[in-house]
Order: sequence, then C-alpha cells, then structure tokens
Amino acid sequence: MARSSPLPVWDRQRQKLFEEFSDDLKSTYETRPRRSLTAWLEAQPSYDWIVSAVQNSSWSARKVQPFIEKHKIDMSEFEPVIYRSYAQFFTRKFRAGARIFAKGQQMAAFAEARYLGWEALTEDQELPIKGKSLCPESVLGEKERARPFIGGPVMVARLSPVDYHHVHYFDDGRTLSDHHIGGKLWTVQWKALQNKDDILFVNERYVSLLDTKHFGTIGFVEIGAMTVGRIVQVHPLDHPFERGSEKSFFCFGGSAIVAFGEPGRWKPCQDILEHTRQNVETFVKLGEPIAATA
Repeated sequence: MARSSPLPVWDRQRQKLFEEFSDDLKSTYETRPRRSLTAWLEAQPSYDWIVSAVQNSSWSARKVQPFIEKHKIDMSEFEPVIYRSYAQFFTRKFRAGARIFAKGQQMAAFAEARYLGWEALTEDQELPIKGKSLCPESVLGEKERARPFIGGPVMVARLSPVDYHHVHYFDDGRTLSDHHIGGKLWTVQWKALQNKDDILFVNERYVSLLDTKHFGTIGFVEIGAMTVGRIVQVHPLDHPFERGSEKSFFCFGGSAIVAFGEPGRWKPCQDILEHTRQNVETFVKLGEPIAATA
C-alpha cells in the first residue's frame, strides 16, 4: 500500500537535521507510488494540464499569502511583484545579488535544492536503488550520449514545492546538444525510487550536454515531477553561457535535476558525499559550492 513518509534533510547553512514533509502535496512523499491511485493519476500529462489551468487562474492568487506564512518564506529575497496567480508566485525570482555564486574550480549549486552526490556509481550502490535509477543511458535517453559518463561523478538535486524553481548555470561554457524526452510525472523523491525504479527515465525531462570551462562535459537532466510538465528554457541554446546566468525554470510542482560528469573530472563536496552515505539529502542554497575539480 502507498504511504507518505517524511525525508531526512541536512541544512548546510544552519548545520541542522530536519524532516521534510509538505502536507500541501502528500503524494510527493509517497514511498510506493506504483500502488497509489493518487500518484498514478497525478503522473498523467492530462492531470498536469488541469492543474496548470487552475494554478494560472486569478482565483488561485488567494493561496499565495497563506503559503508564504505557513512556510516562512522570506519575501525580501525576491523581486517585489504583485502575483496575479499562484503559478506566477511559484516562478518568483530572486532579487539581484540575493545569491552569490562560487567561483573558479568550485562548482556552484545550479538550484536551491536538496542534494545527493556520488564520486562514481557502483553496482552495489543502493540509493536511490542499486544504480538503476541513475543509469546514465536510461536517464540521458541514449547509449552514445551516456558513454562519456560511465563511472563518473553524479549529483541529484530535488526541488520542493516551497523552493525557488529557476535553474542557473554553474560554470561558463556552451551547449553541445539538447533533447526533450519522456512524458510521465511521478514523484522523484528517493524513497519512491526504491519502489518504482524507472521514474527518472520515464518522467518528462530535458537533457542537455554542456561543455564547461572547469568541469568538462556535463550531462545535465532537468526532470519534471508531480504536476511539473513544463520545463521552460530561458537561455538561447546556441549562445555561450556564463556562471550564474539563468538557464531555465520549472512550472508548478516538485522537480529534480541530475548532473553526470566524466570520470575523474570533479568530485561532490565532502558534506554532500557523507550525508548521501547516511541516506540524507543536503539542503544547499543557489550558488553555494557543491563540487570541485578533482
């Protein structure tokens, strides 16, 4: 039977462990989505279209202030805007200078999110589930596309509905290719992956191969989840990008990002590696260091 279960998260800035459970979307935390009628329904693209219409309505704006108060969101960090819908509030943007990006050989956090990281996936790796959910070929959608990343470092960032949902570039570089694949919208939290191990390669996702200045080629996968069927690319893909500039944003709901690296090029930060070994995500603010060149 499907059941909701909170996730342990380490807050890097506060140096504190907390359990995360958003009662706004209980299905996001279901550990057995395969057995849940609710999770199956919410995974369908048609459901996403209905939710999108509601969240973009002017009626939905009445939910904004209660949500801010309930989750203690510091709105002084965001651009001063009158939100005409809940969907508009969901894609709110930070004020200029609200986040500082790590420089040089430190990889900056590409999202304000909860991170898991591995120096390299192994056959006996159990989180999310024995390497299968993070198989480069399955997540990236093609064997040749995945070949450079076999045995390399991996990072997974999970965004909660309360988070800033814009994605930024973590280094200077250029886009080598981009691909839109998948179609479902299952929950992406790691406990659910242990019971439905194909989530990350059936969900709606946007795959980019990025050639970066300090970290080599990165397989960068933005994954929609639980009412996120729209991943909007902001930066012109035929133009070079700069560290800290906006890449894309997710529309309403939870979502995730997976970054694959070439073997030996970079390594996730030690605190992320240590907490991952303990089955604990690390909450990191946008722009903070998440990895460094090896």
